[in-house]
Amino acid sequence: MATMVQAVRLALHYGEENLGVTDVFGQDVGPPLGGVFTATQGLKTAWNTPLDERGIVGTAMGIAYAGGRPMCEIQFCDYGFNTIDLLKVAGNQRWAAGGQWDMPIVLMTPSGSGIRGSLYHSHSFESWASRLAGWKIVMPSNPLDAYGLMLSAIADPNPVMVLLPKALLRLKGDKLIPGEPENADELKKMIDAPVGDRSRWQPRWPAIQEYFVPLGVASLVREGDDATVVSYGRTLPLCAQAADQLRQETGAAIDVLDLRSIFPYDWKAIRASVEKTGRILIVNEDTEVTNFGEHLLRRVVEELFYDLSVRPRVLFGKHLPGIGLNPVYEQNTVPQLGPIKEALAALVQEEA
Repeated sequence: MATMVQAVRLALHYGEENLGVTDVFGQDVGPPLGGVFTATQGLKTAWNTPLDERGIVGTAMGIAYAGGRPMCEIQFCDYGFNTIDLLKVAGNQRWAAGGQWDMPIVLMTPSGSGIRGSLYHSHSFESWASRLAGWKIVMPSNPLDAYGLMLSAIADPNPVMVLLPKALLRLKGDKLIPGEPENADELKKMIDAPVGDRSRWQPRWPAIQEYFVPLGVASLVREGDDATVVSYGRTLPLCAQAADQLRQETGAAIDVLDLRSIFPYDWKAIRASVEKTGRILIVNEDTEVTNFGEHLLRRVVEELFYDLSVRPRVLFGKHLPGIGLNPVYEQNTVPQLGPIKEALAALVQEEA
């Protein structure tokens, strides 16, 4: 089974060969490194840029204006904050032109905690990104979704931001990408560059196939009638694990919704689940003040108030300037399995 970073690499290769990707670029994106997380190794259109995030976004806009279909990377989302003004402009171009000018940019950037990145490599970006009108924002929680969301992002005429959860990039999936060899070691030999001299290395791409995950469609990864938990990215597998443990221990059956797309998001799926269970917990690791999940909570209260059996609740990261290097700081700054399980148990057990 492919890891998430391998899935992204396979998707970009498929995009080069079949979807018109013209450029893959960013800091260390081209040879010899192929990206700080190796997501762009072996791609024929990959090239390196200076250390200049604003230049990267501006170049992507120029390529798109000229009819290209670029995928650019900001090496860590923590260094994307100085591009907000350009991202705003990129988001309004297609709207301002009445649809006459496409802006098919894919901006990929790792987001969130989980790699002991301390203050400058542990930020979450989805709440900031959700305010960028004109952009579509996705965040996968597994390799197959990463592959399918990346293909949909490449094919979309609007700018799409692909946020990759840093903590999940090296984890293997439990479903094969269409055309992926079943043996993980075989895939590694085919597409992972060797350590050391790579001057003569060339990837041997498997015959991967088309697989699109529609933007704006959530995935129901666990099903139940007792409560709903909505999440995405790093915290989604933890929510599924907490739901599994509660089912074994108490018999509680919980809907676990993987949002996958932060914008547009699947309100129909959230509404249908809350109407069924009457209880909802929203979980992500971005900081709690002006968190995207607060928007979902507000909409649940406004539109589904009379369907709720108990108060809706949220579990987010603490509102701090950053995450400390000490693992204890990181563990206690963003939601982990224990607190998620406790919050779900309290949600299920509260009397209506």
